Amino acid sequence: MYPIEYIQFLAHFHGDRDYFECHELLEEYWKKIDSRNKSSVWVGLILLAVSTYHHRRGNFNGAKRTLEKATIIFDTHAGELSKLGLDQSLLHHLLKERLSIIADTKAYYSYDLPISDPTLLQMCETYCEQVGFQWGTDSDITESRLIHRHKLRDRTSVIEERQQSLKSRKGRE
Repeated sequence: MYPIEYIQFLAHFHGDRDYFECHELLEEYWKKIDSRNKSSVWVGLILLAVSTYHHRRGNFNGAKRTLEKATIIFDTHAGELSKLGLDQSLLHHLLKERLSIIADTKAYYSYDLPISDPTLLQMCETYCEQVGFQWGTDSDITESRLIHRHKLRDRTSVIEERQQSLKSRKGRE
C-alpha cells in the first residue's frame, strides 16, 4: 500500500527525528522511480526533511528556502498527499506556521506530520517498535551526531557521482 521507504521516512521523522536519514531514504526512492521530476511529491517530502534539519541547526535561510519549495510542491500535489495518508489541509496550515516560526528566527521544536490514515500510522508505529524508536519523541537537540550528521558522513559516492555527471555534461558540449 505504501512504499517501505516512505514508512521508514515517517518513522525517522517522528521517531528518532533523524531528518538527514529521512532525506537519504526518500532521495534513493525518488531516484529509482521518478528522478527527473523535480516537482514530485517525493521531492516535496525530501525538502521538508531538509528544511527541518536546517531549522534545528539554526540555518534559518536554508530552512526557509527549502520549506517554501516544499510548500509549492505540496500545493500543486494535494491529491497525492491524500493518497500518501496525509491530511493536506492540516499540512498546509502546519507548514505555514513553520514558515512563520522560521521567518521570525524562532528556535526549532519537534512537530508531527498530520497522518490521516490510521493504517499508515499503525504501520509506522510498528516499524518504530521494531527498530527501537519511540514514536512522537521530541528531538534531542544536544545529540551532535544527529544535529550535524551531514558533516559526519562519507561523501565519497556523492563526489564520484558529481564528477561523473560533470564529465557527461562536458562530453555533450
